[in-house]
Amino acid sequence: MMSADMDAVDAENQVELEEKTLLINQVLELPHILEDHSARVDAVKEENLKLKSENQVLRQYIENLISASSVFQTTDTKSKRK
Repeated sequence: MMSADMDAVDAENQVELEEKTLLINQVLELPHILEDHSARVDAVKEENLKLKSENQVLRQYIENLISASSVFQTTDTKSKRK
């Protein structure tokens, strides 16, 4: 082979090696990315449960206020007419 052909093959091999190295590094990074995403999902689930609990407390509080308020009491119009 001529020197120019050998240089072209070497350059091609070098590019291929760099691409393989990049792919290997990306694959090795995937478990860390997955771990980060899993931790984020767990944090969001925990926050969701906390907010659901707070909403339940607020709902009960509002229901208690409504039931204690005379403004929201039902009126019995039939008994008042008699």
